[in-house]
Amino acid sequence: MAQGSRLAIYAAAAGNLAIAASKFVAFAFTGSSAMLTEGIHSLVDTGNQGLLLVGLRRAARPPDPGHPFGHGMELYFWSFVVALMIFTLGGAFSIYEGVLKILRPEPMSRAWINFLVLSVAILFEGLSFTVAWREHRRRAGRTRFLASVRSSKDPSLFAVLLEDSAALVGLTIALAGVSAAVAFDWPQADGVASVGIGLLLTGVAAFMANETRSLLTGEAAAPAVVADVRRVLEADPRVERVVEILSFHLGPQEILVGVTIDFRDDLPGGEIERAAETLARQVREVRPSITRLFLRPGEAVGPQGPVAAPA
Repeated sequence: MAQGSRLAIYAAAAGNLAIAASKFVAFAFTGSSAMLTEGIHSLVDTGNQGLLLVGLRRAARPPDPGHPFGHGMELYFWSFVVALMIFTLGGAFSIYEGVLKILRPEPMSRAWINFLVLSVAILFEGLSFTVAWREHRRRAGRTRFLASVRSSKDPSLFAVLLEDSAALVGLTIALAGVSAAVAFDWPQADGVASVGIGLLLTGVAAFMANETRSLLTGEAAAPAVVADVRRVLEADPRVERVVEILSFHLGPQEILVGVTIDFRDDLPGGEIERAAETLARQVREVRPSITRLFLRPGEAVGPQGPVAAPA
């Protein structure tokens, strides 16, 4: 899974770096505000991909005494940093630059350079988006796009997918702004496009920050994972009922699960221990992403003590 995320990140970083250079060259020749903000957008995206790679590398470190459950959640932290960078360096600056351009419009020169660079950028961003989209569809299947992004536990992938999507929409806005500035002799259109790009990036950053916040604060495993755990446990004749299943994502493919089980009253202590070992093995066979599994016989324990399970 991590390999697929890295492929999408490398493809996005290579494309964004080349595109950023071409946009800055276009800005130098034409003075287009939209090209400047698009260049900064691509540069920020390149830096973001570097941060995601740092997050993947640090998250892959094995457990140690200070982090007995591993370092998987570091990826969530670096993804949150990416969202902050998109908001500040991408969205806020684009809006600021666009407002300046609206208040102090300047005629655009050599507009054909902008059209050429934007067309090439759309091509490269489209290729990068295709790589991320294929990896996303391989994991999400037929799930709808927004629903699959919201349910995804791998921000390294959905961050690239959202960035590439925003880049394609932003390029379209920039193209429309440059076209309006040339066709209607209205230089303010270039600034309006910059503001539009900034608002787009701000919205994407807010969405990413909210999704990553949920993961950082302890998001549960998908309902399908919990259902599989319950199915395996309830199928064992030694289990009277499954009282409670608690889950917690330690990383995109690392899940901690705690289960409270009501075993049959006639089972001796040694048999309960053997049953727990067998059940733990069976659950991990069905869901290998469950890296930590704790089975506890008895009642559910809430914040105020034992909690009676519903009949």
